[in-house]
Amino acid sequence: MFLKKYFTIVTFAISFFILINTAVIGQAKPEQITSKGEKEFRWPEGKRAAISLSFDDARLSQIDIGIPILDKYGVKATFYVSPSSVKRRLDGWKKAVANGHEIGNHTLTHPCTINYGSARKNALEDYTLEMMEHELDEANAVLESLLGVKPTTFAYPCGQKYVGRGENIKSYVPLVAKRFIVGREWLSENSNIPASCDLAHVMGMKCDGMTFEQIKELTDQAVKRGRWLVLCGHEIRQSGRGLTTFTSTLEALCEYAQDPANGLWIDTVEKIGRYIVEQR
Repeated sequence: MFLKKYFTIVTFAISFFILINTAVIGQAKPEQITSKGEKEFRWPEGKRAAISLSFDDARLSQIDIGIPILDKYGVKATFYVSPSSVKRRLDGWKKAVANGHEIGNHTLTHPCTINYGSARKNALEDYTLEMMEHELDEANAVLESLLGVKPTTFAYPCGQKYVGRGENIKSYVPLVAKRFIVGREWLSENSNIPASCDLAHVMGMKCDGMTFEQIKELTDQAVKRGRWLVLCGHEIRQSGRGLTTFTSTLEALCEYAQDPANGLWIDTVEKIGRYIVEQR
């Protein structure tokens, strides 16, 4: 009799424990995993993906042609600049800042690999981490004095993230991570998983030389997977070779991204980067 009563109490206690834990688990919000094995991420206002337009080197066509198109559609973009380039059209860049566009750091002198002929006198292979620290900090200081804003995101010149050579080669990604919310690559092959990507070197895909139909394929993939697509361009013209984003592509993309039916949040690298940090 005693044993029967004992087992009844134990059974009741176990059942009660299971019931309580099931209720707690049901109320919890476990990390969701998509069919692609990616962590689910909630974009604001029911958006399904995010896009950032970024342009490098403070090309004059960005001021003369690109920004008027962006302003027409109310789209804010990020411009990665070096101080010497900004000085060529200072009033235009001040107006860009006033209109809500982001100014990002692109180093003081734009060092790249020695394999690019134009960089032989300013090659990353000849740099040290201390030299790169100066590039980053001095560029920020000069841009703040010129434009009244301190850059909070960075784009790696030529997409290259190292200094030195051989056994002495070092990554300068940690320097970027300490100073900026986002560090953007160049010529990447994919968009970014917002829940888990390393913001110190987010992937940046080219929009130079691309038709709108080609860009739309990238945006469709981003929407399907809830990702952040960062696009990178240089010159902005009606036509051209090499590093040129076509005005027809830019206009069509701005119009498409601004249509609420397409579920896209288009904004600066800083705004979207900050949102990702807050959500994490």
